[in-house]
Amino acid sequence: MALDILYFAWVRERIGIDSERIDQPDSRATVADIVTLLAARGGGYAEALDDPARLRAALDQRFVPLDSPVGEARELALFPPVTGG
Repeated sequence: MALDILYFAWVRERIGIDSERIDQPDSRATVADIVTLLAARGGGYAEALDDPARLRAALDQRFVPLDSPVGEARELALFPPVTGG
């Protein structure tokens, strides 16, 4: 099964692309597992994803914690925390 990954803000800037499609490694994989898999690619991926505590995620446009299973989701969005003032 394919999973579309969307990158936003400085995550997108460091990785150098705004989206990609990957083969989901396992339906039991969590968001954190996928972040770790992507960070292992090195380069901009490692730079953007090396500290998962600095990331927020959404599966199929719903905010989720990083320990959430991806399950049958079709889209994973990764972005920095939103701040307001």
